Amino acid sequence: MEKLVERGLLYDFYGPLLTKHQQEVYEAAVYEDLSLSEIADREGISRQGVHDLLHRCDKSLQEYEEKLGLIERFGRNRKRLEKLKEDLSDPKDRKVIDEILEEL
Repeated sequence: MEKLVERGLLYDFYGPLLTKHQQEVYEAAVYEDLSLSEIADREGISRQGVHDLLHRCDKSLQEYEEKLGLIERFGRNRKRLEKLKEDLSDPKDRKVIDEILEEL
């Protein structure tokens, strides 16, 4: 999986478990695509501090996924629903599956 996509998914699932400060810095790096210097200036910390904070956030988010496995479970459920949708012949049933997939 592409690193940026993986980081985004991890943050979507586990971001609320980070501190407010970590969330702000991580969002600036991942979603706003700001450089270390830009984030450092905005947050009033050094570039090395930003780098270290992002590294700790990445590590924490990975550890949450290793322990909880929500992203893996989400992917499995999505694949099962896609397979079920393929197997259904009634358009009404397919519509229900489409609605469920949209909610995911």
